[in-house]
Amino acid sequence: MSFFNSINISASGLTAERLRMDLISENIANANTTRTPSGTPYRRKVAVFRAQEASTFEQMLNNAKGLQTLGQGVEVAGITEDMSPFKKEYNPDHPDADSEGYVSLPNVEIVNEMINLISASRAYEANITSVNTTKAMAMKALEIGK
Repeated sequence: MSFFNSINISASGLTAERLRMDLISENIANANTTRTPSGTPYRRKVAVFRAQEASTFEQMLNNAKGLQTLGQGVEVAGITEDMSPFKKEYNPDHPDADSEGYVSLPNVEIVNEMINLISASRAYEANITSVNTTKAMAMKALEIGK
């Protein structure tokens, strides 16, 4: 594996984790949004990751031979909405209250979102560390030739 492949893999992780942090921030910002343009409360959004597919001819040839190829990084397969039920709160004075006085609130749990944000932040930091380590290895390899 070349130095550039290592950096590309870490870069894909950085991109994916940044999107994950953006979605978590959006979820937190909309934790009290009771009405969206569709008329329903905000639904929590989640990023779905998957391994990147092999794209070069050499990797496809190795796969056809049954040889194991190294990972190519991560990509976002999609963004899904969490279909768990909305929270109900009794508040008959709220403009979005139903006939019984209950308001449907988003299915966003702030504590869970903060835990996910910490996890995404740590994964982002790990990818940065990997890039920095790869750069340091490349610099040491260049110094050997002096």
